[in-house]
Amino acid sequence: MKIRNAMVLGVVWAASLSAMAQWQWVDKDGRKVYSDRPPPSDIPEQSILKHPGNRASAAAPAAPAAAAASAAAPRVSGKDRELEEKKKQAEQQEAAQKKAEEEKYQKTRADNCARARQAKAGVDSGARIATTSKTGERVILDDDARAAESKRLQGVIQSECN
Repeated sequence: MKIRNAMVLGVVWAASLSAMAQWQWVDKDGRKVYSDRPPPSDIPEQSILKHPGNRASAAAPAAPAAAAASAAAPRVSGKDRELEEKKKQAEQQEAAQKKAEEEKYQKTRADNCARARQAKAGVDSGARIATTSKTGERVILDDDARAAESKRLQGVIQSECN
């Protein structure tokens, strides 16, 4: 029992020492930050919540005017830069994929247009056109069927060739 109490006391003591060596402040985004180093110079004094050893708040030595001006500008950390780079690459990849799909679509439309014009020219030429019925018999198109096919092909041309 005495050993267990001594161990618990030792753990509590070690934890209290490590907690005393911690800085705690609220960053620009409103998140609490814990560190064993002082906060950056751009963190205002009222945002510092805890100092190691309960000393007076001496967050960082005063920065010269040039450093203070650069500290006012937002900084991008390494992780944010990596995230931005990944996001940019994903957007570029998505744009390239959309461009490839659009090119494929336009190529298909041009092919459909050329085929429809060729078929319409064949229908309008007056030559006999034979089709195969559902039973597999060969059927020659009459004037009404030829006119209907010409009208259908003209609709395809209008939709695909514009």
